[in-house]
Amino acid sequence: MQTLAFIGGGNMASAIIGGLVASGRPGASIVVVEPFEAQRAKLAADYGVRSFASSDAALAEAALVVWAVKPQLFTQAAAPCAAHVAGALHLSVMAGIRSSAIARATGSERVVRAMPNTPALIGQGIAGLFARAGVNAAERAQVEAVLAPTGQVLWVEREQDLDAVTALSGSGPAYVFYVVEAMVQAALDMGLTEAQGKQLALATFAGSTALAQASSDAPSLLRERVTSKGGTTHAAIGVLDASGVKAAFVAAMRAAEQRARELGNEFG
Repeated sequence: MQTLAFIGGGNMASAIIGGLVASGRPGASIVVVEPFEAQRAKLAADYGVRSFASSDAALAEAALVVWAVKPQLFTQAAAPCAAHVAGALHLSVMAGIRSSAIARATGSERVVRAMPNTPALIGQGIAGLFARAGVNAAERAQVEAVLAPTGQVLWVEREQDLDAVTALSGSGPAYVFYVVEAMVQAALDMGLTEAQGKQLALATFAGSTALAQASSDAPSLLRERVTSKGGTTHAAIGVLDASGVKAAFVAAMRAAEQRARELGNEFG
């Protein structure tokens, strides 16, 4: 089996590694470069991977290298690895580092950028993917197989579209948690306990999402079916509309998109 290398062994790398090992890949076929000793030891103990504190000649075995360091550390992390990884396919799960910067730093035009999100930690994420021209169909499939244990994937044809993916799904879990916070606060204000409010809010989100996924109808139509004129939901939606909540959410995501673009200019 071909060797898979990870540069960085934090949460997202751990989620991918854990999924791969659970699906049958031997841990010994995975190499991880991770400077923090405790995290190296944990990865080795949990998954049986080979872990190193810094770049090692073992990286030259890797057919695929996954970049999972913080964006501001990429240049520093890539320099000692470059001599070993020019012949590999590269997959980046780093925010803000453009594929051209990865190609320059590694000497490889075979680069795929991914924008995952935190539900990947439990196998229910979604990652937006962009491939440079040097990546062929078989290599796209290889990347999909690596990310499959973390959830869904969605390919975009323009790298700039990853900024929109970042705004929608990359940052998206925070929007969901934000609304859940508000629902729990409302539950407390109306006399329920925090535990009751959390259970009701989370079950409502999970059930509504499952219903929307199972239906071919537009979300607007699903909403209308719950919103009887003159009823309780109608009263609630009226307040949200009057407060400009939908417009505020759209503006928030445009702000996230703009910040993603700025980070790309800064680090990429």
